[in-house]
Amino acid sequence: MKQKVINLLSQYINELTPQEIDSIIEIPPKSEMGDFAFPCFRLAKTFRKAPPLIAQELKERIQTPDFLNRIEVQGGYLNFFVDKSSFAKQIVDNYFNSANYGGSNEGDGKTICIDYSSPNVAKNFHVGHLRTTIIGNSLYKIFAKLGYHVVRINHLGDWGTQFGKLIVAYKKWGSKEAVEKNGISELMSIYVKFHEEAEKDDTLNDEARAWFTKMEHGDEEALSIWKWFREISLKEFLRVYDMLHIEFDSYAGESFYNDIMAAVIEELKEKNLITVSDGAQIVNLDEYNMPPCLITKKDGSSLYATRDITAALYRKNTYNFSKCLYVTGLEQKLHFAQWFTVIGMMGYDWNKDLVHVPYGLVSLKGGKLSTRKGNIIYAEDILKESIQKIRNIISEKNPDLPDKETVAQQVGIGAIIFNDLYNQRIKDVVFDWDKILNFDGETGPYVQYTYARAASVLRKIGDIPKVIDYKLLTDEASIALLKEISRYADVVKDAAEKYEPFIISRYAIAVAQAFNKFYHDCQINVDDETLKYTRANIVYITKEILKDALSLLGISCPEQM
Repeated sequence: MKQKVINLLSQYINELTPQEIDSIIEIPPKSEMGDFAFPCFRLAKTFRKAPPLIAQELKERIQTPDFLNRIEVQGGYLNFFVDKSSFAKQIVDNYFNSANYGGSNEGDGKTICIDYSSPNVAKNFHVGHLRTTIIGNSLYKIFAKLGYHVVRINHLGDWGTQFGKLIVAYKKWGSKEAVEKNGISELMSIYVKFHEEAEKDDTLNDEARAWFTKMEHGDEEALSIWKWFREISLKEFLRVYDMLHIEFDSYAGESFYNDIMAAVIEELKEKNLITVSDGAQIVNLDEYNMPPCLITKKDGSSLYATRDITAALYRKNTYNFSKCLYVTGLEQKLHFAQWFTVIGMMGYDWNKDLVHVPYGLVSLKGGKLSTRKGNIIYAEDILKESIQKIRNIISEKNPDLPDKETVAQQVGIGAIIFNDLYNQRIKDVVFDWDKILNFDGETGPYVQYTYARAASVLRKIGDIPKVIDYKLLTDEASIALLKEISRYADVVKDAAEKYEPFIISRYAIAVAQAFNKFYHDCQINVDDETLKYTRANIVYITKEILKDALSLLGISCPEQM
């Protein structure tokens, strides 16, 4: 319907392209002001007239088409009132005629790589990693809906001097039995002990560097221990991913690029980009007003930037991506700016297709949760705690609910994900259980409950033929809900362009709120079959859109709550 208004205006306004009209057309805040509004202020300079006068002249020239009831002038705006039954028919027809409502094929033939999650081997999967995992997974689903081939990359932190420290700690204070029994928590324990002891005896750091050098030079014993640590860690990470129903296409971590880093360093030298500074190899970035990008340390060992540059070159050659996204914390902004610049200095203009997608911090209302130790909040703990809280709510409010455990999992995990994705990703996330698990607020459980309510209505009615009288959908609540449904494609596209899943979560809330008003104002299961089936079809469409929108966030929908 918006496109019809744009096409209509294009016939009478030669001074603006259809794309320009599209960019400035608005949806009025109140229904009594119309369904679409065209602001005439941009034409004032061209026509040398006041915007209200331009709007009036346009109104007099435009012949009102069938899809509009009327056109009105309000100040400098030309307001369009859509014929509501025509509008309802178009939205419903669009839905039923679409195999991928809200999606598109804009990504056909294009590949997007998304680097996210990427926990450090031998360290617990904490809430910080939960953020990148949730955001990255949602972006994958959003881009896939737009037809892109998405490569999900878990760039494991599985290389670096810390593994030299861990090997020293294991040899001095660890045991195979304890590591196999306690997994990552044992590795963390001996790693902490290393740092405590190294403060008293600095030679331990020398030993650690020596062991990491052995790793880089292919020492069999060093690599054997390191691989064992990696396998133990990955097993625990997979447990969290299974809870979240998240998968990856590649677990190629930092270590994967060891064998090809030398060629990249050689290329940097051949292109005269390397400078030696105090024994380390760097790329000078003074002209870009950035500190130098470190490529190798004094002892020749690699750094994060070396591995990231190598990984980007490998991914471009392997996947020929149109974009490669890196979902990491805001504090890494400089790191990415540095090596993105180095890629450009190497002569690769596709460095413009490398995108850092930063996010804010995680904090807790009222102090730390019940964690195993210290101030670290483990992802698995917070997911389990949320599930348990939902179990308790179910036991209290609906003890006879079928398949209670599945519902507790879906709602408990969905609540955490929705809370994370409800605001712009750059904003900090606060874990406030009263808010997260609220079934009435702007939360995951609220949207899931709305979905379950729609499912319940449809179960009671049974089979629903596509019997629809569009004149019965012209009331305020029905039109408000259909307007929200009609926005879905624009919302998905906007979320992809801005790398912002919160646009989807806010949309899901808007649809849920509009549906609940429709549910309240418009009785559905009535004796009049035409009215019943007309409204039931709208319930069905809403239910499916809520399910799809939540799936783009990585959230499942229970049929009953």
